Amino acid sequence: MRIVILFGTEMGTSEGVAECLAGELAAYPVSVHDMSDFRPADLDVRDLHLIVCSTYGDGDLPTGAEPFFDQLDRTAPDLTGLRFAVFGLGDSVYGDTFNRGGEIVVEKLSARGALRVGEHARHDASMPLDAKVQAREWARTLPLDITPALR
Repeated sequence: MRIVILFGTEMGTSEGVAECLAGELAAYPVSVHDMSDFRPADLDVRDLHLIVCSTYGDGDLPTGAEPFFDQLDRTAPDLTGLRFAVFGLGDSVYGDTFNRGGEIVVEKLSARGALRVGEHARHDASMPLDAKVQAREWARTLPLDITPALR
């Protein structure tokens, strides 16, 4: 199984977390991609996709993730059998929009038939736990022994 880590970031935090996850999961074939350089057509049901996404503005996707999800909405691919997990970044000081970027990721991929696996991690910048520490702990809980779903 190959692990594809995608990150959507505004200020670089998601990229740092994505690289940290790649290090934690180095026992597997792993690749890391900025979502601004990745297309929905590149998604492969044989891979496990880990999406690290921050929240920007008033509960929006970060600028780097917008092109990917705009294209996903335009092309509306069938993602049945695609497995993904989400590590969201946000700040609870923003109340109702806390970690909304990660929630949008789940909504959009699930609407296309993809299956979320594992816990949806939600890092809170207002808490003392470092995002990379939380990401390493989260990676250890991922169901990495699952077999790819068949189309």
